Amino acid sequence: MAIKRGVSSYSYQNAIFERKIMWNDFIRIVREDLDTDGIELVDETFIPAYPLMSDEFVYSWRNEIARYNMKSVTMDVYLDVLQFRDHVMTHAEAAERLRRDIIIASRLGFQNIRCLVTVPLNVIESCLDTAEKYNVRIGVEIHAPIQINYDPNTLKLGDRRDIVVDPAIVENMIKMIDRTGTKHAGLVPDMGLFQYGITPSSIASMKRRNPTDLVDFILESKKTMAPDEIMIKVQEKYGSVNPMSLGRLIYPQGCSKPEELIGITKYICSIHGKFYEMVEDPNNPGHYIEPSIDYAAVFEALKKGGFDGYINSEFEGQMAWNDLPDDQMVDEREQVRRQHAMWRDLGAI
Repeated sequence: MAIKRGVSSYSYQNAIFERKIMWNDFIRIVREDLDTDGIELVDETFIPAYPLMSDEFVYSWRNEIARYNMKSVTMDVYLDVLQFRDHVMTHAEAAERLRRDIIIASRLGFQNIRCLVTVPLNVIESCLDTAEKYNVRIGVEIHAPIQINYDPNTLKLGDRRDIVVDPAIVENMIKMIDRTGTKHAGLVPDMGLFQYGITPSSIASMKRRNPTDLVDFILESKKTMAPDEIMIKVQEKYGSVNPMSLGRLIYPQGCSKPEELIGITKYICSIHGKFYEMVEDPNNPGHYIEPSIDYAAVFEALKKGGFDGYINSEFEGQMAWNDLPDDQMVDEREQVRRQHAMWRDLGAI
């Protein structure tokens, strides 16, 4: 049993958008920067003409994976239900698209595909035969505000007609897996589930966009006041400011506790190692922490649950720097290096 390290191409989104990193660079960078072998691919990022794919790309991808002795762990699929532009996909059409994604993943050597939590469970179940035929697991991403252990008293997504997510998706996915006996479906928990704070870069970003005293007021108020109460106070004191722009600061992001991972470990396909900023540990110079997510508790739970698989870096903190000049932009590669240094400290291989 071991926690293995990988990287999602999402982590280098700015460099990819600016065409500074191409798909073959991505594979090389993961090996050379991090001395590890796990690859997670956002399919639309790099596959030319997706959802079509040429034999030439398949050959080239597999050649580079072999060249650097890498593993294609998870391919992220998004299931664009407006693909046809003249109507929203039916469930049957969505299932057909998902089958195509499974085949693409298989041809590229991926062990898993990751679906968004918005994909209906009946669509996933109808594709199990294809997943089994091509030996690819279908993993549903569990992302905040969805909870691992659903509590209807604190999460009432069903009250909102604009949200089409099953709030009990974890429980229902596990029931479907147990009922069918499939070994080709599971979960992809996102570590943003456990975000309990906010990073220094996010605070700095909010202060550039809002009155500094407002941000300081919120930070101080969080010590003694509930989020809804803070929101009311903000509206009273700063009527001209849109309080929703500060929602990430006012409302806690995390909705689950790391120990809840223990009960679902055997269903996990791979893990999104979400992070927003890596900073030096003030209590341990030369080492790093993610100040808004307790990764030590996460790793403790995964080890107790006997997790054997990949946790893939998913750096999502770029937005805190994106308003700055190019010479002040965050170094995405350095941020990922720091996260992997932390993971090695915590026992990942």
